[in-house]
Formats: sequence, structure tokens, C-alpha cells
Amino acid sequence: FVTHPCHPPIFNDETDMAAKKDYFGGVKAKQHMVSALMQGPEADYAKGEAIAKIIWAPVMRSHRVSVEQMALLEPGLSETVCASLLVVMKEAVDEVVARGVDQQAALDFLLGHMNVLGAVIFGETQGVFSDACNKAIEFGKPVLMRDDWKRVFEPEEIAASIQRIT
Repeated sequence: FVTHPCHPPIFNDETDMAAKKDYFGGVKAKQHMVSALMQGPEADYAKGEAIAKIIWAPVMRSHRVSVEQMALLEPGLSETVCASLLVVMKEAVDEVVARGVDQQAALDFLLGHMNVLGAVIFGETQGVFSDACNKAIEFGKPVLMRDDWKRVFEPEEIAASIQRIT
């Protein structure tokens, strides 16, 4: 049995400050989890899931995935894609600060925009981007991203990533 927390979502309903500050989850903040039955009888999945829900509590949703799908999620989606792009965003903050923008102003501006842009992109709120924003995406994405970036999800790339990080 293999399990992993999704960690508390950015868009959540936490009102308790301790839960809001529990970024990793498993203490106060509610989170989702993914699990896979790697080997053994099917009946063992329910046992593993019950134990995992205790480990990752409080749990909102439990998702069953295959071991291969779990590797797509981590390291693929969460580390290779998400963490890399977040590092680039932090480097972008550092760059505008080096060009004279106050660091707190840059952080406030980026994090606020991440909130609203993310809410629109991931369907948390209805809305559309301005024409200017859409043009910035159209011209910015090819500058920032390789055309073949989705190859990070190919089985051989996932296997190589796992080998590099373990």
C-alpha cells in the first residue's frame, strides 16, 4: 500500500488560524490524500486506506490511484512542474526587486494575483482574464516554457526523475 497526502489546498474553508498555518497538513488543516494498492489482495486496500486516513487526518477526500499514476503526481506534477514553476516565480520576484521594486510590494502583488488568477484558472470562481492578460499569456508562455515540456510526464522521464531523487 502506498499513500501520500495532497497537503491542504490553497482554496479552502479553514477559519481557525492554526489550521490556516498548517501548510503541510496532518495537524489542524484538512487535506485530501491519494493511495494505491501496490501488491496484495484487493481487500487490503480498505485496510490501508483506513490507516492512511489516520496518518493524514483530518482528511476530506481520499483518491484511489495506481502506483504509476502516483508517480505522475509526485514527482511529476507536484515537484517537477509545480515546484519548478514556483521557484521561477520566486526568482521573478527577486528580479523585480533587483530592478527597484520594494520586496514586500512585489510579494503582495504576486501572491494576490496568484490567488485571483488561480481561482479563475482552476474554476474556483467565475471570471475571465482581460484581453491584456490573455495577450501576456499568449506571448509569455512560449518565452518561459519549452514546446515539449509535457515530456516530463513520459514514463521514461518519470522513471529517470525517481532515480535522480531517491
